Amino acid sequence: MSLQIAFVFASLVVLAWGDRPPVYGAPPTYAPPAYAPAPAPKYAAPVSYKEPEYPEEPPKYNFNYGVADDYSGANFGHTESRDGYNTQGSYTVNLPDGRIQTVTYYDNGDGLVAEVTYQGEAQYPEYTPSYKPAPAYKPAPAPAYSPAPSYEPAPAYGAPSVPTYA
Repeated sequence: MSLQIAFVFASLVVLAWGDRPPVYGAPPTYAPPAYAPAPAPKYAAPVSYKEPEYPEEPPKYNFNYGVADDYSGANFGHTESRDGYNTQGSYTVNLPDGRIQTVTYYDNGDGLVAEVTYQGEAQYPEYTPSYKPAPAYKPAPAPAYSPAPSYEPAPAYGAPSVPTYA
């Protein structure tokens, strides 16, 4: 009996304290962190723009190049020379149809003048496919079906496994 009384008393104590709101301490106070002021930006002295100086003499150059690749069949080149406003040059290209195209041009300062010439005659060989046509396939043979096997029903549970004839 004393155990029951102790249990009831403990239950009442728990219920009494369970109804009270929790007690907290005073809330903490917050202050913003102290930062050192940022230093003033230091700018370089402004730079004045100066127009680039170009030489007063007119341009003068010569160049040429050529490519001949037997593996790929590439064969082309370019030559040009310039003295002031007088420019002249030419370039050649092997075209896919077997001809060689040559462009000769000049410019005296009043516009480009070009002359295009071709060497050889265009060749268009007849196309012959390099593959063999697909073989003709025979239709698949018709499937041969056999009749489905017949099954006897299994004996009922507890019945003799050997059929009886009456």
